[in-house]
Amino acid sequence: MSKVALITGITGQDGSYLAELLLSKGYEIHGIVRRVALEDETHRLWRIRKILNDVTLHAGSLESYASLFNIILKIKPNEVYHLAAQSYVGYSFEDEFSTLNININGTHYLLSAVKEFVDTNVKFYFAGSSEMFGKVKQKPQNENTPFNPRSSYGISKVTGFHLTKNYREAYNLHASSGILFNHESPRRGFEFVTRKISHGVTRIKKGLQKKVKLGNLKSKRDWGHAKDYVEAMWLMLQQSKPQDYVIGTGKEYSVEDFAKKAFALVGLNYKDHIVLDKNLIRPTEVDSLLADYTKAKKILKWEPKTTFDELVSSMVEHDLKL
Repeated sequence: MSKVALITGITGQDGSYLAELLLSKGYEIHGIVRRVALEDETHRLWRIRKILNDVTLHAGSLESYASLFNIILKIKPNEVYHLAAQSYVGYSFEDEFSTLNININGTHYLLSAVKEFVDTNVKFYFAGSSEMFGKVKQKPQNENTPFNPRSSYGISKVTGFHLTKNYREAYNLHASSGILFNHESPRRGFEFVTRKISHGVTRIKKGLQKKVKLGNLKSKRDWGHAKDYVEAMWLMLQQSKPQDYVIGTGKEYSVEDFAKKAFALVGLNYKDHIVLDKNLIRPTEVDSLLADYTKAKKILKWEPKTTFDELVSSMVEHDLKL
């Protein structure tokens, strides 16, 4: 009998890659969306368009405990992957309330609903974030690095992490958190800096725009490919013992490095096309994030497959076709 997986955030970058991975492993896939309407196919469901016939979507909301409980009761999943969140850090400064409400209460509701079915050996995955480390106390960051978040998004993820840990310890739930560092792909949302660059580069190359507005060019991140990272999520739930893992590449590059590489791919000099916009600089910046994924390498036997250059190339090539 095939395993049943429930994915919140199935329409997002990670959710779409995870759904494809699990389908390739013979899983029965269910996803939660705010509402199910076929006209969303081109807009909200574009990332899962090719697999729509292979997954079952349920209308539900992270803000409604009843809807989450009823979906879990109905499908009785073996594995629950909680990826849904208000995940754009910049927006979390504009609307702290919905970021905290959705990310904290949504995680709490889902954990509580899953707890009711703990006897059925359901396994739970929480999508943590490197933004939990914030203004870092040590470099690189591993599972023992203190959290010091610098945004309501980071704060909400720290809370979700501790909720997950608490449910694991208090209720014997097989619940693990993946502290994932920045992971990108051609499916990244257009509001994120990497996609803003790759999309801007290709529009400039085609003569559709002249400049790309960016904030802090010196900001450094550990960037990997989302396709590699969803494999780590799956591996966490295949372990007999639930634990928390840092997932990254162990290499860091600045926003400027990303832009320089992307523009060079189409034969342009990034300095001719980037405009610095002070409005895009966060009130509290996170200057540098770098993963130490030794634990994941040792226990999960996981390693990133995609290099930084391959990541940038894949995004630019995709957007040129787009």
